[in-house]
Amino acid sequence: MKKISVILLAALVLMAACAKKAETFDLALVTDLGTIDDKSFNQGAWEGLAQYAREKNVSRKYYQPSEQSDDSYLTAIDLAVKGGAKVIVTPGFLFETPVYIAQDRYPNVHFILVDGVPHDSSYSNFKTGSNTVGVLYAEDQAGFLAGYAAVKDGSRKLGFVGGMAVPAVVRFGYGFIQGAEYAANEMGLSSGSITVNYHYTGAFVASPEAQTLAASWYNNGVEVIFACGGAVGNSVMAAAEQAGKKVIGVDVDQSNESRTVITSATKGLRSSVYSCISDYYDGKFPGGKTLVFSAANDGVGLPLENSKFQTFSKSDYDAIYRKLGSGGIPRMDDLDSEGSPKVVPVTITSVTEVK
Repeated sequence: MKKISVILLAALVLMAACAKKAETFDLALVTDLGTIDDKSFNQGAWEGLAQYAREKNVSRKYYQPSEQSDDSYLTAIDLAVKGGAKVIVTPGFLFETPVYIAQDRYPNVHFILVDGVPHDSSYSNFKTGSNTVGVLYAEDQAGFLAGYAAVKDGSRKLGFVGGMAVPAVVRFGYGFIQGAEYAANEMGLSSGSITVNYHYTGAFVASPEAQTLAASWYNNGVEVIFACGGAVGNSVMAAAEQAGKKVIGVDVDQSNESRTVITSATKGLRSSVYSCISDYYDGKFPGGKTLVFSAANDGVGLPLENSKFQTFSKSDYDAIYRKLGSGGIPRMDDLDSEGSPKVVPVTITSVTEVK
């Protein structure tokens, strides 16, 4: 009996020790359905979180929702909180309503909402709590750089394939058109020298339809397509590989995705997430604010080190980047009443929306 008691006592002590060692994670990221190696938005945000965690020896974990819904996102956030998260990063505008709810539900947890601002499901109430920071980017400036570089590098027939026509994607598109227009005027090209086809697929997934559309554009003379829609880019790259044409990637440097990618219109996802996490640990968390990363603070750009331009040089890039950053190039308004980019008047570029 005494031996049994000793064994039971040892087992209880071991169980208690294991309970005390239950793993917790200070930093958490909840993905927008995708994975942390999606070569796009989730990966960029995760890399910023992981970099800080490695440098400062802070524990980290990511959570992947089971479906695209507010309830599913809130469930993943709840799991992160129960896992000990002090800071939760949520990349993507689809987290705007879940974070709006979660910031009140978990007042002691800090949220970094990338690419959005918190609001209710009806868009009638907006609130960024003291434990939340919204991070936005000047996508129009990133798109501008891509369009400007494409024309300066010699392309004349351009395409833009977006995913869902949400504000961030549309800003990329009209910035792209404005950049192409600006370069054409700067070079003294004649009216109609630059043409742009643009289309929204309505989703952020690869599809045969998107590949077929891109292939038809390439076959009809389009030289480069700005693929701005998550996995939609994979469809465009597949078409470009078959046609021997070019692609401009988006959000992060996508040069490793395909030999057809000549550059990417990037957001400073990694650096902005890192910066916000660093501010939290330094006691300077910018709660209640919406931060905008632009050319003025190196928040957008083109990854020249991996770009494949023929004639567009670093000095060309530096000059236009300085002009953007200093406000020397006015930013366009957002959308017209129908949600399309405002591209009128257009003196050089012919823009055709493909339904």
